Amino acid sequence: MTRPKILVVGGGFAGVECLHRLERALRPAEAELTLVTPTDYQLYLPLLPHVAAGVLTPQSVAVSLRRRLRRTRIVPGGATGVDTAARNVEVRTSTGAVTRLPYDFLVLAAGSTTRTFDIPGLAEHALGMKTLAQAAYLRDHVISQLDLAAVATDEAERAARMRFVVVGGGYAGVETAACLQRLTAAATARFPRLDPALLEWHLVDVAPKLLPELGDRLGAKAMETLRRRGVRFSLNTSVRAVTPESVTLTDGRVLPTRTLVWTAGVAASPLVGTLDGPTVRGRLRTTAELTVPGSPGVFAVGDAAAVPDLAVGGDAITPPTAQHSQRQGKAVARNLVATLRGTPLRPYRHRDLGLVVDLGGTDAVSKPLGVELSGVPAQLVARGYHVMALPTVTARARVLTNWALNATTGDDFVRTGFQEGRPATLQDFERIGARPALPATDRSGQHPA
Repeated sequence: MTRPKILVVGGGFAGVECLHRLERALRPAEAELTLVTPTDYQLYLPLLPHVAAGVLTPQSVAVSLRRRLRRTRIVPGGATGVDTAARNVEVRTSTGAVTRLPYDFLVLAAGSTTRTFDIPGLAEHALGMKTLAQAAYLRDHVISQLDLAAVATDEAERAARMRFVVVGGGYAGVETAACLQRLTAAATARFPRLDPALLEWHLVDVAPKLLPELGDRLGAKAMETLRRRGVRFSLNTSVRAVTPESVTLTDGRVLPTRTLVWTAGVAASPLVGTLDGPTVRGRLRTTAELTVPGSPGVFAVGDAAAVPDLAVGGDAITPPTAQHSQRQGKAVARNLVATLRGTPLRPYRHRDLGLVVDLGGTDAVSKPLGVELSGVPAQLVARGYHVMALPTVTARARVLTNWALNATTGDDFVRTGFQEGRPATLQDFERIGARPALPATDRSGQHPA
């Protein structure tokens, strides 16, 4: 008999964890496993700010898929459409060719992209922090601004190049601003012509508080720590317009700058829009068992899925965090095995173990199991959590070694130039753009005219 085809779209926390569990739970004769992903690694996203700051090497947070998945067929490319009636997925491979992959069971773990708004100049000039390439590019860009400021003869240009604006008061924005502020503050000592007093980091957020998920006390503590380092805050404020040389805020201020880092939330993968299923705030609605209503054989997990949060109750859905994605990957694997073997499916239920925010050095704020911590104890918890959450022993060893080297030898301020000359927009880096699936009557796998 033909083996059932299990197709997983997305090589993030949820998708890889699902396949890793399926390889362990199923015999090779029980199912054929396939993964569609544009990269051959699983990115440990929470540590990207450390890569941007040069504390960690890119390889430290890029876990080889072939190290974790031994039986899974890996298709390099991106899914651009799902035909639930014909049970196949349209895929654009890394060579640009378009093909269709059939499935008996589909796991949508397509993740998310950076959420943007219709702000003049934002799409053309904002830098993101969602992919490994973006982190590497941002590091080069920031160091480049210091290089250019050091040789600038115009004082206004020098001040603008030393002013950096980060939009987003969540984990990504706060950690990015914190880690890169430390990098630039240390770098100014290597540039004799730069006045450290000119260095400015601005954190902008539309909310009235920083890190509201951590509570008032820890949010205020994080602000106090960063303010002590010289970071400036503009809360209850957003961006009105962006140009190559300035950022205009909604309160009317114009900040001359060459750097805008945009981390104002995430949006579900555009792939969600190619299905007919119901959505919640752009995410595909699922049952508690992670199935998609009205789409037989389809499961959805991670940032692209609106999964009922049974631990909270009511209409709550699980937040788009790595913690939930990883555990949903395990849960959907368990339910796939149950489906194949004719046993009951189990609902997904998980209560957050806590939240950690690494502010660099010995600074952090953490809330493990509801206990509020700051300073060195919080940093120990934060880094301990990240080490344990990394999926392989090799990745853990690399991260620990990099941290130790950085703590003992300090930073190097070197531009790699790997991304030089390529477009730097959010759309280019994040491969944003899935188109609707082809009509069910078209099985050719070719693009319509």
